[in-house]
Amino acid sequence: MKVRDVIEETVNGHSAYSPDLPGCAGVGRTVEEAEQAVRQAIALHVEALRAEGCEVLRPTTRSTWLEVAA
Repeated sequence: MKVRDVIEETVNGHSAYSPDLPGCAGVGRTVEEAEQAVRQAIALHVEALRAEGCEVLRPTTRSTWLEVAA
């Protein structure tokens, strides 16, 4: 399963989250640490949904770059 994640720079490092899985987030000093943290959060979230017999929804988020006049 592929899930989109968003990584943002913060005052203390980076945070990452998945728009398709509300509540799944992670933080780290580096992009790599934040990405690993959100990857673990997503895995635990999906595992918990399956354990409870809930449907794991298919990701629907897309992103693109838009060129705009500055």
